[in-house]
Amino acid sequence: MKREDEIMGRKWNNIKEKKAQKDQNTSRIYAKFGREIYVAARKGEPDPETNQALRAVLDRAKTYSIPKHIVDKAIDKAKGGDDETFDELRYEGFGPNGSMLIVDALTNNVNRTASDVRAAFGKNGGNMGVSGAVSYMFDSVSVFVFTEFDSEEVLVYLMENDVDVNDVTTENEFTVVYGDPQSFHEIKSALDEMGVGEYEVAEQSMLAQNEVALDSADREQFEKLVDALDDLEDVSNVYHNVNLES
Repeated sequence: MKREDEIMGRKWNNIKEKKAQKDQNTSRIYAKFGREIYVAARKGEPDPETNQALRAVLDRAKTYSIPKHIVDKAIDKAKGGDDETFDELRYEGFGPNGSMLIVDALTNNVNRTASDVRAAFGKNGGNMGVSGAVSYMFDSVSVFVFTEFDSEEVLVYLMENDVDVNDVTTENEFTVVYGDPQSFHEIKSALDEMGVGEYEVAEQSMLAQNEVALDSADREQFEKLVDALDDLEDVSNVYHNVNLES
């Protein structure tokens, strides 16, 4: 069991903020998940019991309340031998006053996506960076958030079952478990067996090592930039280092 000081107290609020916008962008969220599920299903057998990548996407989709027919349609498309191929891309860049962004995309047209992402940065006060420009300031983690058990109960249970995590903490009345990305399925299985039935968050994410606060003008510009990136059809995730509660 690892308890690392640099992980403790880290906030998952950027994930929560994105989830809070779901109701305003339902069709877009569904379309993005449909693509993610299809791509994951094509990586192996279109069966979450044997395909860990697909299982991870479905776990995340459940926390966004993605309807079963969206999931089934994407998996059926993968089973049908559709030969549409997608590339997984990552872009890095900067927003106002020290803000940093990582943009993950799934695309069937690399040139289109690169142009769209670059334009979104350029038109909204940001700048594209080279690969590695900001990712060194983020950690790839598994994040699980729920309320059914308190952090001490969870910590004891995971220790007794030899499940290695980075931290178990309480944040805003939620129990939060942080772990290595490669341990996602081991941690999720242990929490399921413990009796956690409903997750606020269950996903692999990129969390900033340090957050920045923006004044009102910079924050307005930053939010326009994030919205422009999120609105792109090919973009699946936008990670950043801005404290949205400040």
